[in-house]
Amino acid sequence: MRSETASIVTWVILAAVGYLLGCANGAILTSKIFYHDDVRSHGSGNAGLTNFYRTYGGKLVLCVIAVDMLKAVVAVQLGGAFLGGALGKYFMGFFCMLGHMFPAPCGFKGGKGILSSGTLLLCLDWRVALVSWGAFLVLVLLTRYVSLGSVAAAVLLPVTTLLVYRGTPGFPWIMLFGTLIGGMVTWAHRANIKRLLNGTENKFTLHRSEGEAKK
Repeated sequence: MRSETASIVTWVILAAVGYLLGCANGAILTSKIFYHDDVRSHGSGNAGLTNFYRTYGGKLVLCVIAVDMLKAVVAVQLGGAFLGGALGKYFMGFFCMLGHMFPAPCGFKGGKGILSSGTLLLCLDWRVALVSWGAFLVLVLLTRYVSLGSVAAAVLLPVTTLLVYRGTPGFPWIMLFGTLIGGMVTWAHRANIKRLLNGTENKFTLHRSEGEAKK
């Protein structure tokens, strides 16, 4: 496996590349370029797809999706190409998520990582993606709580990683990065979890926001 022969310098360079890719936040870039505004100054203050939609409506949602999906795809592909195997993909996926959630150019205030992590799952392993995406879709359709589906998907990531990759070369490191990714996404939703427990969490609705109506 290439991950066994790659030099430390290669790992460090790719970690930096993965982080910088993650810093390209779709919601922040789209709000600043097209609306001359910062999505983080509205609603929940989160730089994610849900807050972007609630603030500006659906007109440029595809731009946000494209940026956050593309960077995750590129990061995972680079990990597979230069480091090889699942470890390289999980490694690059982790640093991409780190950059997305804690982007240095944006004051370390980024998104919650749902769209990017969801894309990562599809690129990492279809079996891992099937379980997490399945849980996400079922819970969102049943409850309309995006945060509930997101947390469930994040919690299931290390579980499915354990089941799929147990006994494979580099498994302890694969498990570590899978757990870190799932843990970061869950931690980012700590306020949502509290609101869910209190019964005050907002449900997702397909409506045009006041912000979009004014644009």
